[in-house]
Amino acid sequence: MLPTRKAIILGAGPAGLSTALCLRQMTDIKPVIYELRPKPTTLGGAIGITSNGLRLFDRLGVADALIKRGSTRTDVAVYSLNQGKLGRLHDFAAHVRAETGYGYVRIKRVDIVDVLMEAVRKAEIPVHFGKKVQKVENGESRSDVRVQFEDGSSDRGDILVGCDGIHSAVRRMCIDPESEPEYSGLSGMFSTIPASAVSTKVTSQLTGLNVTITAQGMFMAAPCTASQDEIYWGFQREVAMPNVGDTRDGWEVRGRQEVDGFKDTLRGIIKDGGGKWIDALRELIDATDVMKFYPIYRLPLGRAWSNGRCLILGDAAHATQPHAGQGVSLAVEDAFLISHLLSDYTRPVSEVNDLFERIRRPRVAAIHQTASQNSSTRRNAEAPGQAVKEDALRSALAASSGRIAISNQLLGQKYATYDIVGERV
Repeated sequence: MLPTRKAIILGAGPAGLSTALCLRQMTDIKPVIYELRPKPTTLGGAIGITSNGLRLFDRLGVADALIKRGSTRTDVAVYSLNQGKLGRLHDFAAHVRAETGYGYVRIKRVDIVDVLMEAVRKAEIPVHFGKKVQKVENGESRSDVRVQFEDGSSDRGDILVGCDGIHSAVRRMCIDPESEPEYSGLSGMFSTIPASAVSTKVTSQLTGLNVTITAQGMFMAAPCTASQDEIYWGFQREVAMPNVGDTRDGWEVRGRQEVDGFKDTLRGIIKDGGGKWIDALRELIDATDVMKFYPIYRLPLGRAWSNGRCLILGDAAHATQPHAGQGVSLAVEDAFLISHLLSDYTRPVSEVNDLFERIRRPRVAAIHQTASQNSSTRRNAEAPGQAVKEDALRSALAASSGRIAISNQLLGQKYATYDIVGERV
């Protein structure tokens, strides 16, 4: 009988939990998860899951639970301060749903983690919280990898999988310490508020995602629960990098400034706008007491994703800007592919890593480029350029071909028919 293999997974977010479930379902490998935080995180706002991600979550047996918690509304209304309503997309996921059988869900990140955590519990996969990595011993010639934690405990496994996000300890300690996140030039603020906090003048207009473009950034607002009882909304714009020696301290100061003054800032941006939706946007701002600020970072392309028995997945390997709508779906694709490759116990780890990168890098690069291009709608524009942008959007929304182009390019549908399981290895 062959000895049972073991995978140590660092990170109990969507990437780590999905990877553990895939390994349990598709291989003989026993996964164990270690998480830095003392309990499941409540960080993050609402996330869009496109059909490629939903199909994979369905194979893991959790898609129905996700859909029961999130909003599946797929209408998009686009507004500007100067021209009012530019147009509407009715069911932007229609053509992808017709092809794949799966649509779209907008759901709070905390609900994704909760659903996946319940599936992990049912699968009897161990999860240990409050575990900060101190040291990793890894080498291609070694038969295993050892992880030592700051609390004095340690563990050994056949592989170490870093699903610990853009600031990955696994990437820094044992794969590519020089791979540093890059600031995109954009930052955002967001909040989730009860729908009961605003009037029906707001909720009656939120039949899906409402986008408001301005010369200083973009507003977004949408229901994010199945019952439509919570509204996720936010604003993204250009924000200069803090001009201080310690960037982290600088962002903390900048974040406090942005959050403390968010009502005055956002009211000032829309002060000259008119119409029912802009009035509703003012009400959203007034009804919000707490905002969260976040600078948007990405990882550079072409950096290492593995070293010996250590590898990284999801944002730890290839964090992109969130403007292609594929972040969570990319991570779940990673989980399925690495599990499929590892299901052949005769395949050396080095070959697994090589095959994984050969298959994944082209898709990651394409989505990285799309996300970067899409961010232009959030960047500052002078009046003439802003008018051109708005006129182009209005024209596109008026034509069926333009509406399909917008749903493909700006709303993640371009990549949503893809099925990682169809890759030949």
